[in-house]
Amino acid sequence: MKISYLGPKGTFTEMAARGLFNEQELVPYQTIPSCMDAVAAGEVDAAIVPIENAIEGSVNMTLDYLIHKQRLPIIGGVTVPIAQHLLVHPENRRQPIEKIVSHPHAIAQCHDFLQAELNGAEWEYMNSTGAAAEFVANHPEQKIAAIANELAAEEYKLVPLHENIHDYSHNRTSFVVLSRTLDMPHLQEPEHIADKTSLMVTLPSDFSGALHQVLSAFAWRKLNLTKIESRPTKTGLGNYFFLIDIDGLADDVLIPGAVSELEALGCGVDILGSYSCYQLVPQAEKIR
Repeated sequence: MKISYLGPKGTFTEMAARGLFNEQELVPYQTIPSCMDAVAAGEVDAAIVPIENAIEGSVNMTLDYLIHKQRLPIIGGVTVPIAQHLLVHPENRRQPIEKIVSHPHAIAQCHDFLQAELNGAEWEYMNSTGAAAEFVANHPEQKIAAIANELAAEEYKLVPLHENIHDYSHNRTSFVVLSRTLDMPHLQEPEHIADKTSLMVTLPSDFSGALHQVLSAFAWRKLNLTKIESRPTKTGLGNYFFLIDIDGLADDVLIPGAVSELEALGCGVDILGSYSCYQLVPQAEKIR
């Protein structure tokens, strides 16, 4: 079985993929869309991509591509603890840092540290933390540092100039597994933390009380919503759909009943997936 993930090697997405599919063939792709396109094209059996960070919120690239370009079923999820480190080439451990390279979310997660310790350094965004680490490893002549994890440090033989530079200690990123052909097996490890059903709801028109009616369909059935988020439909300014996560797997009565009620109101409803979610055990705080 082949699993695509946001590469190159050393990304948090690879950590998530290893946690769920350590015995499978993991194939890195350069972007989130290319991971998903590989599933649609049959190059791989499933993709694992980031969908939400506890600090920076939803990964809009994943959500928008999933909704508008590649509507792949969500079959599983995993949450990974995020520990960011400032990594440099061994030849530059005593050189002043002139540029920081990393994924935009990683740089944002370390804003306080960068303002306090490297206020004069330039920032350059890259597709992933792994790509940033690879860039630093390949350019020892530049006074640059990558924000990345311990897996990237090991993969690219970089050294930590500063460890655990993220602003918040409880930083986590959630990833989803997408596949047209696979059913997610029940795993003994990592830890199973929840079951979830994800819906996309489009309102029939912008009328007073529309969202209240949508929420009422879940409320009186005592269906617990763990997330509700609006995203633009890309059909005009002010037009939105809603992404809703329900606590629990899809059943034969309550969730189908809620969907039928919403459709009777004129809403469009798509079930994006009903799946189990797991959590990786936090790794040691220091790079070993």
